[in-house]
Amino acid sequence: MRVPINITVNGEEYHLEVKPNRVLLDVLREDLGLTGTKKGCGLGKCGACTILLDGRPVHSCLLLAAQADRRQITTIEGIAAEEPHPLQAAFVAKGAVQCGFCTPGMINAAKALLDANPDPDEAEIKLAIAGNLCRCTGYNQIVSAIQSCTPSKSDLQAAERGESNE
Repeated sequence: MRVPINITVNGEEYHLEVKPNRVLLDVLREDLGLTGTKKGCGLGKCGACTILLDGRPVHSCLLLAAQADRRQITTIEGIAAEEPHPLQAAFVAKGAVQCGFCTPGMINAAKALLDANPDPDEAEIKLAIAGNLCRCTGYNQIVSAIQSCTPSKSDLQAAERGESNE
């Protein structure tokens, strides 16, 4: 038995038929070829599979594909079009990308935070990425990368360079 679903992924509509017990992570990776979303623990503990569902971060390994019917999904592939998203550029510039396995989930979690709260403090950033594990960076570079994308940090950095954002 298969269930019909209609999902919009990175702005593109898909009409699929999936098994009722199939998780969204597998549909994204295997059926749609969007392998930027990583398969880690499969238990919702590591955050490697974090995507945005209607703008909110969710672990796609815990969500049945049928639950995403008629919803908007954003994967790491949909974060930027032609140029890297500012978060992606900041992760590179701040050394927040090492092995890269956690990066797609971290960036999706950070994007959801900054979309909801453009100027979070350090505690809010740490809370937003708490569901995403990183074994390489120690998190300082990740927090720094996210902070560098906030208006207050951008203004401070511009002032330090002698520039004005006005």
